[in-house]
Amino acid sequence: MHLFALKLGAALLLGLLIGVDRQLRHKPLGIKTSMVIAVASCLITMVSIEAATELAHPGMTNMDPMRLAAQIVSGIGFIGAGVILRRNNDVISGLTTAAMVWSASALGIAAGAGFYKEAFTAAGFIILAVNLVPSIVRALGPRKLRERDLSVCMTFDRSAELDGLMTRIRSEHQIKHTKIKDIGDGRKEIQLVLSSRDLHPTTSVYEDLRRLKNVVSVEVENISS
Repeated sequence: MHLFALKLGAALLLGLLIGVDRQLRHKPLGIKTSMVIAVASCLITMVSIEAATELAHPGMTNMDPMRLAAQIVSGIGFIGAGVILRRNNDVISGLTTAAMVWSASALGIAAGAGFYKEAFTAAGFIILAVNLVPSIVRALGPRKLRERDLSVCMTFDRSAELDGLMTRIRSEHQIKHTKIKDIGDGRKEIQLVLSSRDLHPTTSVYEDLRRLKNVVSVEVENISS
């Protein structure tokens, strides 16, 4: 019983580490969800291992102790899919959080199998991979890596010349996606996904777009993970 509690406690702590990281970054996967996933995965793993030992008897000694735990990896995909979002501009977000959901279950399985050192080491590497390594790569790598995606929604009045406006925007930013539609009363709405360098903060991009001629309204959102 003491060993069971130790394994569940380790899984709880590992899930807490993943949950705190996501919570600090205001992502859908919170502390409670992460801890529940890790502890439940740990419990299933322990039950699978113990069942293979307790229920084995002559003629039934070929039971796989990790067969039940193996189903966690595929089953947890349903939770991961729930945090992946598709926005109106066809931009996909939440993939990193979905991967963190999967990693929380993996850490729970490791704790349930008794691999504490490996589990905590993996948790440290996962948190570093999500938070520290991308910053280092962006700082030392090619300039292309320092670009981020911005979702822009702009409304223009009926007298706007869209060709000239798009040319002006392209002179400052790379346009990755464009959607134009009429919203009535002669006005037009343009939805863009821009690739912008870190030298252009979100507020600066907003101010630049707001100063364009015939602009009625501007909405800018940073959609990079």
